[in-house]
Order: sequence, then structure tokens, then C-alpha cells
Amino acid sequence: MDKILDIKDLHISFVTYGGEVQAVRGVNLELYRGETLAIVGESGCGKSVTANSIMKLIPSPPGKIKQGSIHFKGKDMTKLSNKEVRKIRGVDISMIFQDPMTALNPTLTIGDQLTEGIKQHRKISAKQANHHAIDMLNLVGIPNPDERMKQYPHQFSGGMRQRIVIAMALICEPELLIADEPTTALDVTIQAQILQLFQKIQRETGVSIILITHDLGIVAKVANRIAVMYAGKVIETGTRQEIFYHPNHPYTQGLLNSVPRLDQKGEKLIPIDGTPPDLFAPPDGCPFTARCPNAMEVCSRIYPFQTELSQTHAVDCWLQDERAKKYIASSL
Repeated sequence: MDKILDIKDLHISFVTYGGEVQAVRGVNLELYRGETLAIVGESGCGKSVTANSIMKLIPSPPGKIKQGSIHFKGKDMTKLSNKEVRKIRGVDISMIFQDPMTALNPTLTIGDQLTEGIKQHRKISAKQANHHAIDMLNLVGIPNPDERMKQYPHQFSGGMRQRIVIAMALICEPELLIADEPTTALDVTIQAQILQLFQKIQRETGVSIILITHDLGIVAKVANRIAVMYAGKVIETGTRQEIFYHPNHPYTQGLLNSVPRLDQKGEKLIPIDGTPPDLFAPPDGCPFTARCPNAMEVCSRIYPFQTELSQTHAVDCWLQDERAKKYIASSL
């Protein structure tokens, strides 16, 4: 498969009055053309910061990419100037944010907002831009697009507004679409419609998608591969089947155990005890040690090596690493 995105050893910090928050700590991710990669984890684990860094949307100050590379189609985004990145944003890479009302201007019609991007990045007439915008509204399932183009955001429901935001993100035909919690503010029925829309768009356009979410139900429906993040690190990656049916990291197992399942009626949910570590002073070892029911002494001292369980499945956990025996023996 053709690799479209390659993130290597990414470190991102935020300097605050209280000290330096190490939000992302050595993230490695790959995305291939035409696939959906879901990045999951609790709030504050670094999902959105990682996604925003791809488009250089980290505010500086206080944020800073301290180390690593983000190669998109062979170009390192961390090395590009702001002017060069602006040529990529919205054209080759687009982003869908969580709340559609914050992404839409209440004083402009939907038509004006849809055509603004394509007229800025493509040399086409206003008439051509208008036709293209109508095609996009048709693609995302907005009825009567000709009339809707003249309306304002407040005249649409929440689900329709999210469809319009998706149309705005797709209008310049990007190769990478980043969706940051795109269905959190929507009810369950509309969520299902939006997820079906993502699948339809991917089939018809071949766009690659990074889906940021904490909802494993959504992930189970649309993701090809999954990256589990915790305390600024990617601790497990694998295909949807590998993560859901063969989770190896205790944190991944904890996430799955805390999700209601229709095939297990009467079973109690098992919450993950404790809280994530303080990223002002992250631990030297595995950050999940304090919450892990199977933690060993070595876990608190040394961060685990990555163990490759298959060509597509990898985990950072001493429980899966034969080398743990050496460290356990040396500590006795």
C-alpha cells in the first residue's frame, strides 16, 4: 500500500506558568492511501494535539514541536514555512472539528462559505465554484442544495451543519481528511448517518481518514487500523480485528471492558481505576503502571520496548516482552 503520512518520534510540549506540559512524547504513526486510522484514548492523552500538528495548527507559543518529523507525501511538515503549509491546508489536507457551529460563520451563507476555499485555491470562476459546491452538498446528502446554498448556519439542524462542514473539508478534494471527534455533539441516530457518510465518501473519493475519538463504538464501524494513545504515547497499534479481539496492552483491555456490549447482557462494566499521570513530570517507566492490575517492578523504572506481535500489531508492554525477564532478574 502507498504510504501517505509518516510520523516519526514526535514530541510536542506546551510551556505554561506551571511548567512544561509534555503533551506528546515520541509518537510514531503511519497512514496509507484510502484507509481510516482511528486514534483513541481518554481525554488529554494527546490525540488532538497529534492531529493538529499535522497541519501545523499548534499555537506557538505556548506549543512547540520539540522533536520528530511529520512526512506528508514525502514533505516534512515540520520544516515547511507557514506560507508553504497554507498551500497544503484545505487543499491536500482538510480537518473536520468537533462542533460545526464553531467552524461555520453565522454571518455568511452556506454557499459563500463553501465556495470561499475553492475560489482561493483553484483558478475557477464563481459559477464553476457554485456548481462544485452544489455537487458537494449532494455528495453529503443535503436535500435541495440550490436553495440551501442561500441559507445561513442557524437554519440547519446539528446533523445538517456537520454535513456542511464535511462538504467544506472535501470541496478541494483533499487526499487526507482529519476528523476530530466529528460526531460527539450529535445524537445517536445522526451519528450513524455521519459514519455511513464517511464510508460513502471514502469509497467514492479514495480519501485517507484520521479519526480522533474516544468512542470505541464508532471505531468498530469505520476504522481499518487503530492506534491507542495514553499519556502522550502510542501504546498499541493494530487492525480493527486485532485491537478488538486480541488486545494486549492492559490499558486497551481496560478501555474495551468499560464499553457496554449488547451480546453480554447482565455483565457489569469494569472501569479503569485511578487517573492518568501528570504530564508536567511524566514517569520514566510505563505511564499506565499506577493503574495497571498486572504491573511489575520493572514497569515503573523503564519504559517498555515495542513488541511486534504481527506485521500489523505492535504493543509497548513488558508483559508481552521476553526481555522483561532480564530486568526482573537484575532487580532481585
